[in-house]
Formats: sequence, structure tokens, C-alpha cells
Amino acid sequence: MPTPASPLQIGPHTVQPPVVLAPMAGITNAPFRRLCREFSGGKGLFVSEMITTRALVERNDKTMQLITFHASEQPRSIQLYGVDPATVGKAVRMIAEEGLADHIDLNFGCPVPKVTRKGGGSALPYKRNLLRAILREAVAGAGGLPVTMKMRKGIDDDHLTYLDAGRIAVEEGVTAIALHGRTTAQHYGGTADWDAIARLKEHVPEIPVLGNGDIWSAEDALRMVRETGCDGVVVGRGCLGRPWLFADLVAAFEGREERVRPTLREVADVMVRHATLLGEWIGDESRGVVDFRKHVAWYLKGFSVGSEMRRRLAVTSCLEELRAGLDELDLDQSWPAGADGPRGRTSGTNRVVLPDGWLNDPYDCAGVGEDAELDTSGG
Repeated sequence: MPTPASPLQIGPHTVQPPVVLAPMAGITNAPFRRLCREFSGGKGLFVSEMITTRALVERNDKTMQLITFHASEQPRSIQLYGVDPATVGKAVRMIAEEGLADHIDLNFGCPVPKVTRKGGGSALPYKRNLLRAILREAVAGAGGLPVTMKMRKGIDDDHLTYLDAGRIAVEEGVTAIALHGRTTAQHYGGTADWDAIARLKEHVPEIPVLGNGDIWSAEDALRMVRETGCDGVVVGRGCLGRPWLFADLVAAFEGREERVRPTLREVADVMVRHATLLGEWIGDESRGVVDFRKHVAWYLKGFSVGSEMRRRLAVTSCLEELRAGLDELDLDQSWPAGADGPRGRTSGTNRVVLPDGWLNDPYDCAGVGEDAELDTSGG
């Protein structure tokens, strides 16, 4: 299968192969990014979970921990969420002046109600002038740091914004755009519209366009590039419980056929390492294992484990308990058929929560200000 003719260029950073880990709330913290990066051999771009600009400017303790990077992470990539242009500008200048990251991504793709009800995430591009003001402030404050953005097609099929948003991004100096081929109303349901990714690429040929949505395997990534002409891929839910997917992606884009198909024993070892890294990062083994619980079902997808053991493993509170439970399994099981398929949230919702009167005028942004900023990071 053909691969992209050239590496992905994000400002001064060359990303080859052109593969990006999507920011995911509560998932893409430093330990998970480190695992994915190790499997990729250090190739690709790995983005932090969502950082709220207000919390960053106020130096919230949780937020400051979320923007810590392991020494191996180069370039360091932070995703910011903001609704107020002035606050976004302050946050970007803080990152640039204090050397907190090497790349800034702006979140215009989050569909969750607590974000969209304040006019943020995937709701924001509907307000064209507000989007332009935020991008202008971000690019102006970034100095030499590249600024990219991630967005969805629009709020729903009657309020598509991605082509207008793409043109505004080009005009305001954004370095690259990632498009999730779904609307806010779709949430994570249905099928991602890869044709929209192709249309965006045709609409903004001046800068790289990355495709996102329904990449469950390395073959899906190659197919997306081939079918849409996009410059790279952004992988989210497909790597949940499968950080080694990035090894597959590197191999595929380099034209190699080998794929990682771990036994349950190998998966168990990764699970323990993941939980260990979380404990080290948090500074408390028990809290690390508790935070890891959400990953258990993803790692064990498709393996013969049994509901009672799955429940036990999902309530462990220390590494010894986690390892002991895993050792009771038939660890010689080979990688199960079908385990490469969809994982994570797949159901959709038709209810989009927006500020009152949000859809009345796509240009008027009256009433949107600092009080619309979230005060906590991580989604």
C-alpha cells in the first residue's frame, strides 16, 4: 500500500511516520504517552490530555502536573481548551515564555456536554468570529511554537463548520488541522465521514490536514491516507488497551508487514508496567492502580478471562494484587481474533447541549467571556 510521500511537518518538527496520538481525557497522561512512544520507537507525536487555559494561567496544581513530560518526550505537545481569546492568549504566552512545551494544539473537537454547554470544544467553531479571535491570540502569543487545531465537522448535519473553520485557520497562521469525521451530535456513534477529511484537504491545500475517526488498525490508517489524501492520521480510541498499536503504525507506514500480536502474558506485563508508571507519576502506588482500573477491560478485550475475574481485576488497589490476579489467568492465550476492532465509547447521542441562543447567529459572540472557561483540566 502507498505511504505518504513526505513526512508530516508541524512547524520545525518533522513527524515521521505521520502518526499522532489523540488527546484523550484521563488517558493520555505522561505514563500512557510514554508507553505508546516506547512501542513506536520514539516515532510520532504524542499529545497531552486537554489542558484548560484558565487553570493553566492560574497554575492549578492538577493542571501543572498534567503538563509534566518524561525526559524522552520530544517534541512536547500540549492541547489547550479555551473559550475566551484573552485567556487563551495568556496561556499560550505562558507556555512559550516558560518553555513548557514545543507544540500547542487547540481543542475544538470535544463533544461532551459540560464543554459544549459553555460554547467550547466542538460547539465553538460555529461562532466564526470567536474562533478567529482565539486563533489570532494563540498564534500571536506562541512566538516560534507551532499552533495546530483539532475539530469536528460541525454541531450537526445542519450546522457544518469545518470548511469555514479550516479557511479561518489558514488565514490566522495555524500550522495544521486535524478533523474528526463526526459531528457533535454523533458523539462517537455511527461511522466517521472520511469524505469530509478529503474535502477539507482540497479546501485548505496550504497546510497539512490530519484525519481522525475509526482508525482501529494500521491498515485503517493507510487506507485513510490513500482514500482522503490527508497528510497524516490522529489515533484515539483504537489504542485504548493497545499502546503497541503505534508499533504497528510505524511498521505500516515504513512498508513493513510485521504486526504486534501479544499473548495474554505479554499483555499482562504491559498492564503491570502501565499501572506502575501511573503510581510513579502520581507519587502513590495505590492511587496509580486505582487510576489504572479504567484500562483493565480494554487490555483484556477478547481474551478468555471470565466476568468474575474481570470484576476482581477492575477493583484492585495495589500492584501486588493486580499481578496476583493476572497470574491466575491462562497467560498462554494468543492474541484473540476480533480484538483489533472498535473499542472505547461507540454509542452516539443526538442531544447537543449549547448555550442559550448559540445557533441564532454564527458570527455574534456576545456573552462569551472568561466565565465560560472551565476551571479544571483533563476533560
